[in-house]
Amino acid sequence: MAQMTRRLWVRATLIGALGIFAAILAAVVERYIPWDMPGSVGADAVDGILSIIASSMLAVTTFSLSIMVSAYGSATNNVTPRATKLLIEDRLTQTVLSTFIGSFLFGIVGLIVLRTGAYGERGRVVLFIVTIAVIALVVISLLRWIDHLTRLGRVGETTDRVEEATRKALEIRLRQPYLGGLPFRDAAAQGPQSSFAVTTGRIGYIQHVDMPALARFCEAHDRDLYVNAVPGTFVYPHTPLVWVADGEIEDEDAVLGRLRDAFSIGDERSFDQDPRFGLAVMSEIGSRALSPATNDPGTAIDVIGRNTRLLSLWSSGSRDDGDYEPGYPRVHVPPLDTEDLFEDAFMLMARDGAGLIEVQLRIQKALSALAHMGDDAFKAAALKQAGLAFDRAQAALVMDADRERLSGFAQENSASAQTSRSPLPQRSE
Repeated sequence: MAQMTRRLWVRATLIGALGIFAAILAAVVERYIPWDMPGSVGADAVDGILSIIASSMLAVTTFSLSIMVSAYGSATNNVTPRATKLLIEDRLTQTVLSTFIGSFLFGIVGLIVLRTGAYGERGRVVLFIVTIAVIALVVISLLRWIDHLTRLGRVGETTDRVEEATRKALEIRLRQPYLGGLPFRDAAAQGPQSSFAVTTGRIGYIQHVDMPALARFCEAHDRDLYVNAVPGTFVYPHTPLVWVADGEIEDEDAVLGRLRDAFSIGDERSFDQDPRFGLAVMSEIGSRALSPATNDPGTAIDVIGRNTRLLSLWSSGSRDDGDYEPGYPRVHVPPLDTEDLFEDAFMLMARDGAGLIEVQLRIQKALSALAHMGDDAFKAAALKQAGLAFDRAQAALVMDADRERLSGFAQENSASAQTSRSPLPQRSE
């Protein structure tokens, strides 16, 4: 449902229907007005204004759609195709375009009803007042749209959107580290003992897990569930979505159908419950910037800083299960692997920027800072990525001076980390 409300046609339909309703309401409401309107409005005056609204809004809508398509193409070519989904779901863009479409429909329907003679004298006054309100709404929308167009599709603006979406996903996961369930740390291919697996007949990515639906199943059948396919998992027809504890159940087909419906499967990953996807998209932006065709190390360095902020947010979250109160205590969910988060955030840029000293220095600085944060697993993950990035750089850097500079920097950070009891790995040239 949340993904449905983010589509442009939903909002355009609602506001378009509101425009039609406003035009028809002016013809109906006059019979319920007990007083005379001060003054009168001629049919020709209202007709001219409605004609201007109808013709201009159609042109503005068509122009705006072409601008949107160009912005999406620019983001696809200069940023990453995975980020265009956030542009398509932009609320301001959808609201402005829906306002234009609603104003166009208001003008068309108002002209039709006006020329049928359905408006009386008071009805024309009401229509005129509503028309003035629509014009004011269109002007405000145009001003917001002009300001928005200066940033739409730009690399910095798109990267901001990806960072914000990833931040929201991380904050939600920090509040609910196991999607509201209990931790399932020992997930094996066969699942828990005396359990059977619920598989899917589809191939795709898990986009969303309906935890309340799984909790209702647990209460109805007095069984525990062990989730295997968390959001972001690529599943096959034989991949277990969830394991049901304590053997078989009655009316198996109907029950399995309800369990399968709790897992939303799509062709692409979603940002909502999948923080790893956001970090991977951020890393893709930095990797695209390091390609020979783009050659923009500055954007990669900017992305490294953004990923550092995001992972520092993850490090500040509590990992103490004793302080965690699950909302669905009979649903067991695997936790996010911190090492996977670091790999999603830094591996691509460390590989593609292995031969650029400025990128490698920034990666080492970022990972050195992160190695001083979080728990032991968080520090170990940072140290591992720092070591891998160092090895790639030593193999790819051409100049001895760059290799020596990076080695000296690593040794300096190692000494600093040892002081704080978080030593970085020392590498030989």
